[in-house]
Amino acid sequence: MSLEKYLFKNEFVILKVKMKAYNNDAKNFLIVGIGNIGEEYRGTRHNIGFQILDFWANKQGITFSSERYGSVSEFRWRGKKVYLLKPNTYVNLSGKAMRYWIDKKSIQLSQCLVVVDDLFLDFGGVRLRPHGSDGGHNGLKDIAQRLNTTKYARLRVGIGSEFSKGNQVDYVLGTFAREEEQRLPELFLYTTEMIKKFIAEGIQKASQANAKQIFL
Repeated sequence: MSLEKYLFKNEFVILKVKMKAYNNDAKNFLIVGIGNIGEEYRGTRHNIGFQILDFWANKQGITFSSERYGSVSEFRWRGKKVYLLKPNTYVNLSGKAMRYWIDKKSIQLSQCLVVVDDLFLDFGGVRLRPHGSDGGHNGLKDIAQRLNTTKYARLRVGIGSEFSKGNQVDYVLGTFAREEEQRLPELFLYTTEMIKKFIAEGIQKASQANAKQIFL
């Protein structure tokens, strides 16, 4: 083989490697925060998914724009294109918005993460799972129905269950206690780091740190 052909062949191989690396970095990620729109729901326990996305967007210095089926913010993080979605379909129809944006941006389901409140975890508890049941959460139930699968990643964030029988709705639609509010920034920071880990390393590695209790 001549030197010219050798150099051309190796330059081609290097170019292919670079293109492969670029394509991997160009993956689109969709992070969906579950919550209800409207001032009456702002800051409620059921809206913790919204609050976590707001926290990250604020840290990135970006804002949300009103789009079809939700408020959307997009930015690049470590070479990845990240879309933050806060559905405007209300909790019970969260899957409608998620399905639309998956299709619109051609995002693989493995690159999607749902951030949701969880009554079965104490306040400060965080659990990242690659799949699972809806656990009685109407938002997760609708997502499973719209996607026709329960195999999507979800980050469950504990809001506790300090309510008397029959008062579950009032509890989840109520605001956090003052002591809890003071600790929310720490919780938001930790959950944001878990989302970053999911994007950077994938669900398997990121979920190894699941079932962590932030506040003991």
